[in-house]
Amino acid sequence: MAQAELATEQVLLSEIGRTARNRRQIRGWLAVVLFALFALVLVGGATRLTESGLSITEWKPIHGVIPPLSAAEWEEEFRLYQRIPQYEQLNKDMTVEEFKTIFWWEWAHRLLARSIGVVFAVPLFFFWVTGRIERRLRLPLLGILALGGFQGFIGWWMVSSGLVERTEVSQYRLATHLVIACLIFGACMWIFRGLCPHSGDAPPTKRSQTVAGIIAALGLFQIYLGALVAGLDAGLSYNTWPLMDGAIVPADLFVQQPAWINLFENPKTVQFVHRVGAYLLFAVALWHMVTSWRDAPGTTHARRSVLLFGLVTLQAAIGITTLLLQVPIGWGVLHQAGALIVLGFAIAHWRGFVGEYPRETAIEVRD
Repeated sequence: MAQAELATEQVLLSEIGRTARNRRQIRGWLAVVLFALFALVLVGGATRLTESGLSITEWKPIHGVIPPLSAAEWEEEFRLYQRIPQYEQLNKDMTVEEFKTIFWWEWAHRLLARSIGVVFAVPLFFFWVTGRIERRLRLPLLGILALGGFQGFIGWWMVSSGLVERTEVSQYRLATHLVIACLIFGACMWIFRGLCPHSGDAPPTKRSQTVAGIIAALGLFQIYLGALVAGLDAGLSYNTWPLMDGAIVPADLFVQQPAWINLFENPKTVQFVHRVGAYLLFAVALWHMVTSWRDAPGTTHARRSVLLFGLVTLQAAIGITTLLLQVPIGWGVLHQAGALIVLGFAIAHWRGFVGEYPRETAIEVRD
């Protein structure tokens, strides 16, 4: 009997060790995916700030990987661009060489997006068929893959809004495109964090987990508002702080009719709402840090709340600087990077209250 129990224990230890190795491999893969998604969002931000997003006027999911390779092909690509309103109204004096600059930004953005699809799908298939992916993670990972494919369509839907009547893409579609990218990033972070070891510390308060989720939601909402600001070029005006147009609450926020349309199409109103959203996020993060440290000083959750508040504060400072400098490209990209870092850490912090995924043995994974 003792030998049988010992053998069973050895088998269980072996299975636990195999599961731990599988989780390390999955975490490594998701870390690469997260880094690639982070880079993709930054390149997308630079593409927007350089007004390069409409330089490629056709959607070629496969053939579009190959850029123009000859002078004739560059001339053809430039002729396609000359047909759209952005060229006619804003870039009439642009040369082919100048066109190449905006083309490469958009081409790099699309190439990186395609590459992430491969980076995600190929390892997912390998880990799946070799039994390394736990059952509870299969549908979520497939959902992320499907959402990534849908994001490709959304990207073209966004670009197409600026090819006929507008000189830029629709701010509604830009915001949708960015939010879906952040949802993919957030979902990967959630799974990644769930596969990491947890401290086991109790939450500082009964509401700590809920407040952490609210901070993550506010971070995502701020990114949505920031996309509206970018789509309307609202950051290029009212470049003062803390006053906006000479007041804390500026006048003429609801001059368009119906009144709700100002929240999406009035640059002044959109920038003001983005500011208010930042103040709210700052206040909630501060309150979360104070209550966490007061009720559970020195615990892992409390230390994370301090770091989260620090990131929110730094992001606020970057945002204010970007506004005061009238959105130079470098600061604009840095502000977008800060937003994604805050979102990623907020989601990881929130996931930390849930705890690590219960471990499955390799036998259960293969069932």
